[in-house]
Amino acid sequence: MARAGEVWALKWIDLNGNILTINAPEKGSNPGQFKISNKLSAMLNSLPRKDDRIFGPTKNLANFRTNYSKRRKRIAKKLANPRLNKIKFHTFRHWGATILYHKTRDILYVQKQLGHKCIENTLVYTQLLNFESDEWHVSHAKTLEEEEDKLIEAGFEFVRYDAKEELAIYRKRK
Repeated sequence: MARAGEVWALKWIDLNGNILTINAPEKGSNPGQFKISNKLSAMLNSLPRKDDRIFGPTKNLANFRTNYSKRRKRIAKKLANPRLNKIKFHTFRHWGATILYHKTRDILYVQKQLGHKCIENTLVYTQLLNFESDEWHVSHAKTLEEEEDKLIEAGFEFVRYDAKEELAIYRKRK
């Protein structure tokens, strides 16, 4: 959940296995490390290494933002969805923080992940959620690979394994 400038400043040395390290935090935030998926790690490692920065060799942050904007417009046009043009780079940070809070309900953990020094800044990211309901969709998987992958892709989280019934139990909020 990095800011645009933090992503632009990422260097190849900041990418170690499935850990991404923010070494150039903005707005007085703390440096941080994030777990990333194997897929994202592979995608980043497949990028050409033309610069010491992962998303280089753009001259500056303004060019990086312009490049994002051009790509967003192209995708919006291709998908015939002009609402995509409203998604700013920072929107992903808000969305990620909101989802993380929704999953964990741990505002201090979200604060740490965002690199905020002040909890009031983190609270801005959680104002949009209504947590009145504790209802869950529950599902299970008998075959570990295929069924579990589908459940995880659909947003379910692992709860436990029932050895007697030989199935894994998953849930996600309604």
